[in-house]
Amino acid sequence: MRIQGKEYRTIWYEDKIVKIIDQTKLPHQFIIKDLKSVKDAINAIKVMEVRGAPLIGATAAYGIVLAIHENNSQEFISKCSEELIKSRPTAINLKWAVDRMMKKLSGINSNQILEVALKEAKEICDEDERFCEDIGINGLKIIEEIYNNKKNTVNILTHCNAGWLATINWGTATSPIYHAHKKGIPVHVWVDETRPRNQGANLTSYELNEEEIPNTIIADNTGGILMQRGQVDMCIVGTDRTLSNGDVCNKIGTYLKALAAHDNNVPFYVALPSSTIDWNIEDARDIPIEERNSEELSHVEGIDENNEVKKVLIYPKKSKAMNLAFDVTPAKYVSGLITERGVCEASTNGLKNLFK
Repeated sequence: MRIQGKEYRTIWYEDKIVKIIDQTKLPHQFIIKDLKSVKDAINAIKVMEVRGAPLIGATAAYGIVLAIHENNSQEFISKCSEELIKSRPTAINLKWAVDRMMKKLSGINSNQILEVALKEAKEICDEDERFCEDIGINGLKIIEEIYNNKKNTVNILTHCNAGWLATINWGTATSPIYHAHKKGIPVHVWVDETRPRNQGANLTSYELNEEEIPNTIIADNTGGILMQRGQVDMCIVGTDRTLSNGDVCNKIGTYLKALAAHDNNVPFYVALPSSTIDWNIEDARDIPIEERNSEELSHVEGIDENNEVKKVLIYPKKSKAMNLAFDVTPAKYVSGLITERGVCEASTNGLKNLFK
């Protein structure tokens, strides 16, 4: 996708260095950052220089490559793989990518291990791009149906950033939107601000602007009244982990959007590649929900009148804050799961029919 008219992917490899777009600097600064060691990759995931489940997985895969550059012994690589998995607990793609890399590298001799790791990390990225493009093609049919019935602009509500910045390219929730736009279907996106880190305002709106797609940023709690007024035709969100029964773990606030959509008969779709499906956990209460630093709530960052980025405290100094990063939307509130293989019911049978 495009930034300032130039095509980019979110992560790539050059001369023993992994290149990323530092998302903590967006939208005010566009900075390409070098990851030179596995510690750099772990830190990039922890501090959210990269974020979004598919991109976290890809970064972890390249983290294994960087570890091999440092020391190609199986003992060192195995230790690094464990540290990578610990860097963020909720997004299942992280463990999925590391496990896939380690399985591929098992039994490979030291002379070949770097070549094999590089090839597999690249395939993980290429595969995600293909999957996200297919998600868009499958989700486009839903937008087309709404447009054919409405004969007017399709208003879509998103939450957090499940755009191309969260993947390798195209995005998950945004991919159907991009495909609709490219086909000439008029779309407008209601972009949830998505407190506390404002990934909607800072990232989703930013990338939609770069693709010249009409969008409007709203406060997280505005979606409900827009649905009551008939100003939302559908919701599309991403997910960090979807259970085999269709329950969806995503950015905090997703559950409340699903409840509002259900109450107002607004279709609520979740877009995801198969790498985000957790086939092992059966009870949503067993999903590890990340609790992040409360400073993400108590402070906001922006540009002052001198065009300098500043962080300021907005809470009383003595106040405490709790910052749970994710919630779980039960499958019964999900209209359908949009995957690279098609759209299915959010249920065990729905997923099994697609992924036999």
